[in-house]
Amino acid sequence: MGFHTFDAANADRLENAERRYRYTSREELIAAIDPKPTATVADLGSGTGFFTDDISPFVKTVYAVDIQPEMHTYYKEKGAPENVEFVTSDISDLPFEPDTLDAAFSTMTYHEFATPAALATLFTVLKPGGRLVTIDWAKDGDGEAGPPRAERFSMQDAIEALTDAGFEITMQSNRPETFFIVATKP
Repeated sequence: MGFHTFDAANADRLENAERRYRYTSREELIAAIDPKPTATVADLGSGTGFFTDDISPFVKTVYAVDIQPEMHTYYKEKGAPENVEFVTSDISDLPFEPDTLDAAFSTMTYHEFATPAALATLFTVLKPGGRLVTIDWAKDGDGEAGPPRAERFSMQDAIEALTDAGFEITMQSNRPETFFIVATKP
């Protein structure tokens, strides 16, 4: 299960607002993160910065984290806000000190990094009270969009993995094609 990485050669597809907002709106993402003007937030698997751009006006710093340098190149050429900092890293090896991030979010990328090591790293780098917002393709979705169903997780599998990593689940929603989870570091 999991670990399908989006092909950077198709980065233009990630800029389709109608398609992207079909699965999570800007407003619900912002509400789930509940950003403060002094916050430091990480977009996990930021790709072209589509959702990074939505969060950046509400925080001090947003890290665009992606394992593919080509995605950062695309985002820089598109034009990134001044408060965006680029981090090329696997989620299990984030270069942040413990208790650094106020929040982190993953939009349709959980299946790319969901390992115990990655979730342990996220738990470490989030501040106490920090939120991890996860929206991803559901295993029980129809599979017409996103990765193949065999590479997806169920919401329950994600909840169990997050709980095992130490997070408390504060919101969960199973949708027709996706799941939406807000987890907090106690």
